[in-house]
Amino acid sequence: MRAFRSLTIPALLLVTALSACSVSTTPGGSTEGAGQPADGPVAIGFSQATQESPFYVQLREGAEAAAKKAGGELYFADAGGDVTKQNNDIQDLITRQVDVLLVNPVDPQGVQPGIAAAKAAGVPVVTVDRPVPEGAVAHVGRDNKAMGALVGKRLSEQLGPAGGKVIEIRGDAGGAVARDRSAGFHEAVATNPKIKIIEGPYSDYVRSKAVTAMQDLLQVHPDVAAVYAHNDDMALGALQVLKENGKSKVLVSGVDGLMEAVKQISSGQYVATALNDPISLGTKAVETVLKVQRGEKVEPSIDAGTGLIDTDNASQYAGAGEFAQPAK
Repeated sequence: MRAFRSLTIPALLLVTALSACSVSTTPGGSTEGAGQPADGPVAIGFSQATQESPFYVQLREGAEAAAKKAGGELYFADAGGDVTKQNNDIQDLITRQVDVLLVNPVDPQGVQPGIAAAKAAGVPVVTVDRPVPEGAVAHVGRDNKAMGALVGKRLSEQLGPAGGKVIEIRGDAGGAVARDRSAGFHEAVATNPKIKIIEGPYSDYVRSKAVTAMQDLLQVHPDVAAVYAHNDDMALGALQVLKENGKSKVLVSGVDGLMEAVKQISSGQYVATALNDPISLGTKAVETVLKVQRGEKVEPSIDAGTGLIDTDNASQYAGAGEFAQPAK
């Protein structure tokens, strides 16, 4: 453990306050019973791609709670969707002498300078949600291709032999999550030759951008039969536009299990979503980070699991949380 954490918590906060960068500090609490070395709690640097989506807000909260429970300290930086800022954030976290880095990359290729800097400094990297092609000792995520396939199969069944136009509102250009959610969906609906997919613009998983995209797409494709968005936040944006235009028969589907979407399923227009609880994902990511810090062997790819939510089981998942959680 580095001598950096011999500073008191107030001193650490003072350092953070004086810094020009946006890294925030979340103390993890006591180290008693956490299995950490005696000279201080493990310091985790978490570089997050963005906080614009509810999913990423909850991912941070899950990681923070897990770090606190383990007696660690989590230092958080929000890249705001800017890969240059993310590389700078990672460098700042390295300078603060964190033990392990948790990274959700804005761009898997563009973040490579930050990953390389961590390697040069001897700081291991674990990625979460979005993988990088190289440089991470482990990735914690979910099978996004399976998510897309689950939703695609269900939507294809709902459309039936008549098929129709399906507008696809995509996530981020070049991102592995968007690529896999698209590939899984395309493969699943390919069995229905009457379905024609209209690839919409990349809307970065943000509802407001999906609203704008759907308004434009509806003008060009008024005969649309269904919408598939790479997350529920964008799907709900599309649903809003459809309702405003009296398109109550156009089916909608998404991914992530956002509770707002789950509660829409009973109405019939929102067909399905796939489980992707960010709290449990953040928890598993921190558990993996702690294993890496202790020198334990971890698998290079760790799947947090998923499942379909549709009319058959939506009532079982409806609750007060922001996202549906897997059954325990």
